[in-house]
Amino acid sequence: MKEKLEKIRQEAIKRISESKDLDALNEIRVAYLGKKGELTEVLKGMRDVAAEDRPKVGQMVNDARAAIEEKMEAAKEEFTRRLTEQRLAAETIDVTLPASKKDMGHPHPNTVALEELQRIFIGMGYEVVEGPEVELDYYNFEALNIPANHPAKDEQDTFYINKEIVLRTQTSPVQVRVMEKQKPPIRIIAPGRVYRSDEVDATHSPCFHQIEGLVIDKGITMADLKGTLALFAKEMFGADTKVKFRPHHFPFTEPSAEMDVTCFKCGGKGCRFCKGEGWIEILGCGMVHPKVLRMSGIDPDVYSGFAFGIGLERIALLKYEIDDMRLLYENDERFLKQF
Repeated sequence: MKEKLEKIRQEAIKRISESKDLDALNEIRVAYLGKKGELTEVLKGMRDVAAEDRPKVGQMVNDARAAIEEKMEAAKEEFTRRLTEQRLAAETIDVTLPASKKDMGHPHPNTVALEELQRIFIGMGYEVVEGPEVELDYYNFEALNIPANHPAKDEQDTFYINKEIVLRTQTSPVQVRVMEKQKPPIRIIAPGRVYRSDEVDATHSPCFHQIEGLVIDKGITMADLKGTLALFAKEMFGADTKVKFRPHHFPFTEPSAEMDVTCFKCGGKGCRFCKGEGWIEILGCGMVHPKVLRMSGIDPDVYSGFAFGIGLERIALLKYEIDDMRLLYENDERFLKQF
């Protein structure tokens, strides 16, 4: 028995010494120390050993196991050390090499245009306010002098959650909410996302952005409106920009107008960009309707004000000479990286 155990020990140690990797080492462990290994088989044969010799044989088996395990543990540590050295050598970083640059993002054309617009109006003393995109029909229509069955509802066909809740068609509801809670003087702009059930094309989208402006105070006139928007146009499109107001109709303002600016591509001479007219329409505006003031809790005999609405995408398209609104939302990096 002693000779057999010594032979098993020497064979195992020899195989361990000749092993090349951890997988080979694991195979040796199974062959000698596993449930069906050679040392385990020796232990199973203990029943054939005389009772007085079993302690001595058991000790010999344990000594052989300990010797094999010690050699195996030493080999395992050596293999692990080599693998670590190889990994460190392969993953060494040369700190003198230029670092790999990450592809950093930048503001979207809409964001650039909005930040510029906000800078202009904040500089004139306006406050930026926001409101809910899912709005009550009352704030979106009725409080803006657009009662049920009014034709203006057809022009602003929207998405209804139910009869009383809609996705807002403009950010004007924010103005009403501010007038209800804040006493004049009021001077705000309300940027945000709005929704209308328009077909997608080069100039329309069911989801777009508006910036609504509102000023309420004593003695506000149409002259204040024109002066404010003329200054905005010069700041946004250039000092030589001229403005023109054309009569229009909006239910929530009276009188109402649409404002054009001279084409900044041709200076008003007429070109392809302005379709030969020399003027480009950019916004709608007017004096706040007395009924809207009264419904919001403001006395129209004491206070007056003006309001305006600007399409953010329209400003971005004009400012950066983009001819298709869909380009703003297709997430094509080749296009967006130009801005």
